[in-house]
Amino acid sequence: MPHGSTVHEVLTAVFQVRAAASPVTAGDGLLGPNGCQTNELMVLLWQRALDPQKGTWSLPGGTLGDDENLETSARRQLAEKVDVREVAHLEQLSVFSDPHRVPGARRIASTYLGLVPLPADPQIPPDTAWHPASKLPAMSFDHGTVVEYARMRLAAKLSYTNIAFALAPDEFTMSTLRELYCAALGYDVDTTNLQRVLTRRGVITATGSTARSGRTGGRPAALYHFTDSHLRVTDEFAALRPPS
Repeated sequence: MPHGSTVHEVLTAVFQVRAAASPVTAGDGLLGPNGCQTNELMVLLWQRALDPQKGTWSLPGGTLGDDENLETSARRQLAEKVDVREVAHLEQLSVFSDPHRVPGARRIASTYLGLVPLPADPQIPPDTAWHPASKLPAMSFDHGTVVEYARMRLAAKLSYTNIAFALAPDEFTMSTLRELYCAALGYDVDTTNLQRVLTRRGVITATGSTARSGRTGGRPAALYHFTDSHLRVTDEFAALRPPS
């Protein structure tokens, strides 16, 4: 049925851990963005070509179709607006309903969190780009608030669920996984503690294989994979906190 004078839109904050804009060399004693050496959490945005707020950056999304449910609309908008057709995890965040959140007819936004794993590299349109989630450009309307809400949801779920499966490759070393957590949480993470906690909770499992040695040689690093490829609660009372 028609939505009358109120427009219902669906927006998705799509995150991926990608190479940092100014990475530093591993082992030089310095840390890059958010305490990570090479990676940071990025969000996918497209630039508005028309008013209102021409030139600002928006989350992919659009009007809910009369014959769609919310998730179907979110996936369609990702495919049509930014050519992202698969996400490893998609979940509803919240509803933003301030009567004045956008000019003109009232628009209520149902928002989603989408995650793309590290090895994927979607071919995005020219008006679309990945931006550091910790340093957003000029954002359209309340889309910056949506991004921050999505970041907080992701960071919280990293504490008590296995949601990092949606950011990680199929197989990974603990140093790679540590980089993912570091980038998504926004602070440094100890590799040994991370391995101990995730192994104890049954979140990750050793594959029995090792990564190929680097140019400097040394003992090959063990490879792991996530035990499950769907979201589950691992410790409902857990909390990962920044080092004091």
